[in-house]
Amino acid sequence: MRFCISVLLLLTGAFWARSQVSEITGKVLLYNPNGKASVASQADVYWADGSGGTQTNEFGVFRMLRSKSSVTLIIAYVGFRSDTLDISDLGQFELTLMPDNTLNEVVVSKRVRSTEISFLESIKIEKIGEAELQKAACCNLAESFETQPGVDVAITDALTGTRQIRMLGLSGIYNQITIENMPGLRGLAAVKGLEYIPGTWIESMQLNKGTGSVANGYESATGQINLELRKPDKSDKLYLNLFANQGGRLETNIHLRKSLNEKLSTGLLLHAKYNQMENDRNNDGFLDMPMSRHLIGMHRWKYFSDYVRWQMMVYGSWIETTAGQIGVPAFANQHTQGLWGLQEDFRQLSFLGKMGIVDRKNSNRSTAIQVKADWIDQRSVFGLKNYHPIGKTTYANLIHQNNRLDRFNSFRTGMSVQLDDMTEKFNDTSYSRTEIVPGAFGELTTKIGTRFSSVIGLRIDHSNYYNWFATPRLHLRYALKEELVLRFSGGRGQRTPLIFSDNPRIWASNRQFRIHSTDNGKPYGLEPEVAWNYGLSLTGEFTLDYREGLISFDLYRTDFTDQIVIDFDENPGEVHIYALNGKSYSTSFQAQVDYEVLKRFDLRLAYRWYDVRTRQISGLRSAPYMSRNRAFLNLAHETRKKWKFDATVNWFDGQRLPETSGNPMEYRMPASSPAYFTWNGQITKTWKKRLESYVGFENLLDYRQEQVIISADTPFGEYFDASMVWGPVFGRNIYVGLRYRID
Repeated sequence: MRFCISVLLLLTGAFWARSQVSEITGKVLLYNPNGKASVASQADVYWADGSGGTQTNEFGVFRMLRSKSSVTLIIAYVGFRSDTLDISDLGQFELTLMPDNTLNEVVVSKRVRSTEISFLESIKIEKIGEAELQKAACCNLAESFETQPGVDVAITDALTGTRQIRMLGLSGIYNQITIENMPGLRGLAAVKGLEYIPGTWIESMQLNKGTGSVANGYESATGQINLELRKPDKSDKLYLNLFANQGGRLETNIHLRKSLNEKLSTGLLLHAKYNQMENDRNNDGFLDMPMSRHLIGMHRWKYFSDYVRWQMMVYGSWIETTAGQIGVPAFANQHTQGLWGLQEDFRQLSFLGKMGIVDRKNSNRSTAIQVKADWIDQRSVFGLKNYHPIGKTTYANLIHQNNRLDRFNSFRTGMSVQLDDMTEKFNDTSYSRTEIVPGAFGELTTKIGTRFSSVIGLRIDHSNYYNWFATPRLHLRYALKEELVLRFSGGRGQRTPLIFSDNPRIWASNRQFRIHSTDNGKPYGLEPEVAWNYGLSLTGEFTLDYREGLISFDLYRTDFTDQIVIDFDENPGEVHIYALNGKSYSTSFQAQVDYEVLKRFDLRLAYRWYDVRTRQISGLRSAPYMSRNRAFLNLAHETRKKWKFDATVNWFDGQRLPETSGNPMEYRMPASSPAYFTWNGQITKTWKKRLESYVGFENLLDYRQEQVIISADTPFGEYFDASMVWGPVFGRNIYVGLRYRID
């Protein structure tokens, strides 16, 4: 561990190499022989010496810092001739690219990292590209963070196989996940939905820690993850992915797209998963992983013209899951006589749509509307417990923005409304909630020179349960050097929880639920969850031995003023659920280095430290299942002959486990878990661009938690508990796959 920290500190000395310079702004257009030129969205703009680059926004506009080492700027767009400019005397310009009708061309290229961080934006955003996602199997969103140290993924229990993410030491329910900047996974899909977004659908992700933009709502407290899915106008005409692993999991993904004309295109994304193999490697009589079958699909349309753009997406999923004792019939969806079984039938139908209109007189001004509607019906059986939630949600958001109020400022404002109609039936008890939250927001972005920028946002919302509440957000950026940026963020987040679906661990035992209500006029008789988050980050680029590297330090603090506490410690036979009375906080620190050690050989090294505590009935306690110290190492190499090798090693410190001293001796767990390593890897070979084959392994060292279920031999007894999982359950898992694409 000391070695990791020493390496991080040693490399900080490479930052102070370049001085701050001025900014350049430009607009890129595409020549159209039949009429007016169109804007070039996502055109590549970079310096000829490879010292930096960016992309144009949806209006064809870009801003970037001048390079100290180059005055030659290259603008490139697929299907058009790249242009080279000497911008010595230019501050602003407009350029029209011509179609590429020639056979011979000169290509100027720069090696792009699989994960990029912008140095110009006020909010620190990590852009995770397709190359990063394909370093691992990445079968669904929950498995897409294997090579990212900033997001932790853990299995919640020994039965459901649910993977839950954590950011800044807190559950992923406090993180907002959006789909192309519209609400994505929330409500009944906040946890389970991570497994229902296929990994191959994801084109890229943008991840930011701490509070995000008020334009995306009031719910995020620890960060935002925005998913960009495969676009119907730019993705492969055909994409096929086949996957199989040692545990009997079979998956197929098919993507199709078609351009109907130069403005309108459509795409179809399909996913199927099937696993009916019974695995019991630890011989405790229970399945090590659930049996399941998935059918998921999305049909999307996109229209793009100079002044009007719209998109529509229809998404549907049908998921069946079986877990429990060996011999439980698969997909029975009912109680099984004599055997402890978990049966789940999850169905979802969603519609997402958005339309934007650009002002014809001023392309910096635009207005957009976003709408989303969800319907979820989940029928679950957990031993002798029944859980049947139905959720219907509707969302609308109207945004107006001006990208150039004046020389320094841009602004956006809007109104939104969120409607949640939730009904949860647990055995003979029903919990219902119909919450309507209209609101309005404003956000001012200021850039003064190239050193300082800020985003100040405020939204005001009204809940029919919780009355008026305000959500302020602040982001500040200061460039100490051109390639050394300091950022601060702070703000408030609020959410109305669904305590049963937010915490799948509570279902994996025979514990009794005890809800301590305080106000019966509110959902569950409890207040909403409210948190304040503050963070500092320092990010810099350096050059060492002619190769580029990136280093970053993040320090964040989250303080809850209101929280619903899920207490497993008060009584090993019960789960106590109550409002926070006292302190609850999370402090997290991360240091990370990315460096090209050798040509096409990349290293990513990170260290994380967490201090997460909550005031429970028994006192202020550290969070269970949370390693205080963690270390991360990722190595990636690509040969000239298109072989790719990737390896990821994680080290986890010991974790506090819930109190079981009240049980008889044979039904107790240790107070904490031991430290352990995991090692994942993958080898990929590209064959003539269209075809890729890969083979990989998870948990190569086959490390497994020895006892994962208390009282496994008497599953209907009072001491049965499969929620005490802190490490790998299945052990080593080998997989193979094939990717085929037609451009």
